[in-house]
Amino acid sequence: MSRRRLIGVGGAAAGGLLLAGCDNLASDDKLARIVRSAEDASRGFQRFAGRDALAREFSRADMSPVFKVNGTREPVDADYQALKAGNFADWRLTVNGLVANPLSLSLAQLRAMPARTQITRHDCVEGWSAIGEWTGPQLASVLMAAGMQTRARYIVFRCADDYGGEVSKGGPQSTARYYESIDMIDAFHPQTILATMMNGAPLSIGHGAPLRLRVERQLGYKHAKYLMAIDVVDSLAGYGSGHGGYWEDRGYEWYAGI
Repeated sequence: MSRRRLIGVGGAAAGGLLLAGCDNLASDDKLARIVRSAEDASRGFQRFAGRDALAREFSRADMSPVFKVNGTREPVDADYQALKAGNFADWRLTVNGLVANPLSLSLAQLRAMPARTQITRHDCVEGWSAIGEWTGPQLASVLMAAGMQTRARYIVFRCADDYGGEVSKGGPQSTARYYESIDMIDAFHPQTILATMMNGAPLSIGHGAPLRLRVERQLGYKHAKYLMAIDVVDSLAGYGSGHGGYWEDRGYEWYAGI
């Protein structure tokens, strides 16, 4: 039996609620409990299947002719626009928090690291999917270079993503910027990479340039675009509303397994 069928009842209920809108989830305790029960089932099944169980990988012949751009198409933040104008030569990915060796990595340095290429299916909570090829260093390599402390529990990804300046979606006039987080099991999964390339070319702006997370066993909103910083932490309490991600703060599942 597929994982989708095994948790189909809870997952279908949660998916319908998500598509109906985050405000419903945030304002209704009963609906939120349904989502949390589906999340627990999802996480439990994936952990049972194995920490290193791989998401299906495809051939180049399977790749989608069009890979939809979703969410922010281009951050309007002035700092991001300046980085874009310089072809991201001055962009740096910082790695801070519970690490022995804080890092500040250029795009060239990330591209020089040993890379993994994988062709996987991106599943969006809105109901569409697409298959694409992603290339970049494994997140585990970056974390090991930073020397994580033993009490680290989560990896938080902070982004330049501002939803095009829309106040209702967390633009620069509000206090919210896109962020995401995963636990150590997913952080060290072999398919969790920091993608610098898509389909054999540098990431486009719409797909998250200069860098995006690929965490292949979870839904698309976990694959944070426009990465600026990685924080290694022992708690998610200091970020947003404390639920571990931009959409999670608005009612979505934190563990969005597929």
